Amino acid sequence: MSRFLFVVPPLVGHVNPAVGVAAELTARGHRTAWAALPEAIMPLAGTDAEIHPCAVLPSVDGAPTPASLGQVYRRPPELRGTAALKYLWEGFLVPLADAMAPGIEAAIDRFRPDVLVVDQQAVAGALIAERRGLPWATSATTSAEFTGALEGVPLVEAWIRGLLGELRARIGDPGGAADPRFSPHLVLAFSTAELTGPTALGESIRFVGPAITPRPVEPTFPWEWLDPGRETALVTLGTANTDTGAAFLAACHQAVRERSDRLQTVIADPGGALGDPPPDAAVLVLPSVPQLRLLEHVDAVVCHAGHNTVCESLWHGVPLVVAPIRDDQPVVAGQVAASGAGVRVRFGRTDATRLGQALDEVIGNAAHRAAARRIGDSFRAAGGAAAAATHLEQLARPRPELAEESSR
Repeated sequence: MSRFLFVVPPLVGHVNPAVGVAAELTARGHRTAWAALPEAIMPLAGTDAEIHPCAVLPSVDGAPTPASLGQVYRRPPELRGTAALKYLWEGFLVPLADAMAPGIEAAIDRFRPDVLVVDQQAVAGALIAERRGLPWATSATTSAEFTGALEGVPLVEAWIRGLLGELRARIGDPGGAADPRFSPHLVLAFSTAELTGPTALGESIRFVGPAITPRPVEPTFPWEWLDPGRETALVTLGTANTDTGAAFLAACHQAVRERSDRLQTVIADPGGALGDPPPDAAVLVLPSVPQLRLLEHVDAVVCHAGHNTVCESLWHGVPLVVAPIRDDQPVVAGQVAASGAGVRVRFGRTDATRLGQALDEVIGNAAHRAAARRIGDSFRAAGGAAAAATHLEQLARPRPELAEESSR
């Protein structure tokens, strides 16, 4: 039996894949634990999960303190491109690493893991594992960074490396050399090359496909509302874009209402951007939906190109209309369009007419569904959580080269 410590940020899309892998390892007789914000883990991993608390935000006096999920990460909604990436690193990822570091150290001391499984955005886990001579695997919940997305902007990549160097000096080994975003031992990519295309990483990467597992807690849904004889669409911008999506959701609402004679649509509106729309036999607006189960019933998804939503949709063979907002989403949207599994539209400049045309295209053109099914087949063949668990088991075996590195 081995011990695996999962280090994740308090973001649903980053926790969900790790939950599936942890469950698989537990089923195989291993012991798993989490270094994370408890409020982010318990709803997804269950109340039986072993959680070693980590703060996610510094307090006013500089001492790390827990924070509610709603306070974790807010940034000006108008930020896009390089400005959004800069805010992501300076306003969230670096402060998150500093805040999580004491909790990760304590978790290692108490749990004594054989391997750390570290999300790409929880870089403190990688830096501390390197300093303490522990093997660590990267949990890559998005493929954007290892497909060479920053090759065309070397100054941005150099700036990020500078931030990571400063962070390493504070919480890691100043003499260390590994990029904390990409473990030299193992990178678990929750996608496949059929979607991502060529990657910029070497032999450490393992494409395992999405770790699709049932959610322990799901919102209620009026399943009787769905008419199995009609085509169905799902519109969702995830949970982190409620401050930016009002105009886009309104355009989607108009577009699908104009097609209500032939299309029924479920719109996830967690922020109440659409207000309280009147009852509609063909359009259902809810604050949250049981996305995995609902995807079994839909013919198209309109989304922000969030990696989780894209992969869950393609797993079910559902083509997409993708409207990327920021961060990795433009890269993921480009992958969807290049693979033929969907149509890309511009988030800030798309009206109801263009959205309606894009929906008509992905529903009416069989080539998009065929591409979505092809990628979904590749996801299932990759093995998902079971394949990831096998790779982690192999990493947990004694490795002379790691013992030699830690003794230097």
